[in-house]
Amino acid sequence: MSIPGIPGLGQSAPVATSSAPVTVATTAIHELAPNSEWRFEVAIGQSIEVRVLSGTAEIFGTELALNHTYTFHGTKSSIYTWHGTRLEVTGSCEEYIAEETPMIAYVNTHFALEKLRQQAQQDGKEGPRVLVVGPSNSGKTSLMKLLTSYAIRMGRQPLVVNTDSREGLLSIPGCLTATAFASIVDVEQGWGSSPTSGPSPVPVKLPLCYYYGLASPEDNTKLFKPVLTRLALAATSRMAEDSNVKESGMLIDTPGVISQGKGGYDIISHIVSEFSVNTILVLGSERLYSDMQRKFSTYRTSNSEAITLVRLDKSGGCVDRDDTYMQKSREAAIKEYFFGDVKRTLSPHTQQVDFDSLTIYKIRETNNMYAAFLPGGQEEAEPEAESLYEAVEPTSQMQHCLLAVMYASLNDSQEAIRDASVMGFVYVADVDDKKRRVRLLSPVNTRIADRPLILGSWPEPTMSLMG
Repeated sequence: MSIPGIPGLGQSAPVATSSAPVTVATTAIHELAPNSEWRFEVAIGQSIEVRVLSGTAEIFGTELALNHTYTFHGTKSSIYTWHGTRLEVTGSCEEYIAEETPMIAYVNTHFALEKLRQQAQQDGKEGPRVLVVGPSNSGKTSLMKLLTSYAIRMGRQPLVVNTDSREGLLSIPGCLTATAFASIVDVEQGWGSSPTSGPSPVPVKLPLCYYYGLASPEDNTKLFKPVLTRLALAATSRMAEDSNVKESGMLIDTPGVISQGKGGYDIISHIVSEFSVNTILVLGSERLYSDMQRKFSTYRTSNSEAITLVRLDKSGGCVDRDDTYMQKSREAAIKEYFFGDVKRTLSPHTQQVDFDSLTIYKIRETNNMYAAFLPGGQEEAEPEAESLYEAVEPTSQMQHCLLAVMYASLNDSQEAIRDASVMGFVYVADVDDKKRRVRLLSPVNTRIADRPLILGSWPEPTMSLMG
């Protein structure tokens, strides 16, 4: 999820260490000193090629092979070296070299978790269940990748959980997922690829996927919490089935919005409770760390374990990702889901379906902000079960939207549909109101009329994929 031979890249001139990126082009050789990091930003729609000529280098804990060409598309990332390295970079990007990083603290965190895994292996118990919290753009996902990659390099198989519906992990945004990582993280693909992505030199991952369909947990907490609970049940069941996953434990990513206000702390508590979290990593916020200490200092998990809190500094390489960049990233992810990428071309299937053959449910959004204006201590009335979704017919407003195809029956209750996993997604290419027919794009040729379809507001309607 290109560079000319300029001063400051291991040549005679001093290395630039400021956080202001410099736009560069063509091809260049980068000489990185030990314990330094080359940070780069590639615009959406552009790409660069990177090759390690000598030394050792890694991206978020995954070591790069010597003399292998890696291609990066529309991303903001960094390459770190413990012992020094020499890189060849081709393409246009913004880049700079940083000599101060929090990598020592991050790798120490990994070794502390590894010690807990060794203890769990000896005792036949579950490994650490780690929750990563922090404000938006504080580097939570990057830290998750690093801890996951280091665990894999130690022979572990951590269960990686994503509770941030704004970004997808091996799935389209709008989903909550859990995936056991037993093989290397594909540095070019972000987290790697799932079976829908087609053939890959790196083994695909098999995510447990549940659909929330809204941008923020606070958009509808009465929907988010049950979906999260179902994800936690599936994740804990997965751990119980595999001793390697059980000993390796969980790494849980969270949306930044729940770390930026008191309202989100209730959701953090829900995650801690449902996943039996026993370690919380607080990234980039002293106030949040203080709040978490007050909230969980006396808390005990279902196994009577105390919660360990660790505060970590935000990396200087973390940059704000504006709305335009994030929207383009989502559009690229959706396009790749249906059509593949430059290395793997997919052939999606188009089908015409009658209005009457489809069962579509639209997610009802609730505005929780009004709860603050209710009389002292009063809570909103609990909605009835049928208010989870609203049955709707296709309309022209659905054009360019995604529909989640659920592993459920048309006769199932709305709660059963909510708790079902996601079979896949279809794209509404065209709606003909006069003929009452819908043209749908799906990754494979399969029958979808016998499954309930869910329409959410996230991800938002994308550009036309059929142009």
